[in-house]
Amino acid sequence: QVQVVESGGGLVQPGGSLRLSCAASGIVFSITTVGWYRQAPGKQREMVATITNRRNPNYAGSVKGRFTISRDSAKNTVYLQMNSLKPDYTAVYYCHVEQRARNYWGQGTQVTVSS
Repeated sequence: QVQVVESGGGLVQPGGSLRLSCAASGIVFSITTVGWYRQAPGKQREMVATITNRRNPNYAGSVKGRFTISRDSAKNTVYLQMNSLKPDYTAVYYCHVEQRARNYWGQGTQVTVSS
């Protein structure tokens, strides 16, 4: 059974930083593409960043230069380092794992950027 679990969300002030973690189990992690998506209230879910099994990253334009995605295959974990956070980044952040056209989502972790 595949499990995808996010952690690391919370409340942070504008300009602050957070690191999200996405741990996957029950899957051959080395052949997955993993992505972070977010959904703000009243808005559609959008891609934030993805990373392939060869560690090639891709970022949404709105977070480029602020966020860094990385993966630790030994720990079956992908990280999203978020710096210089802004209030409009407030959303539920979801981890998505794709392996051979099969898609798995985590339950999400809330990120709130507010003073």
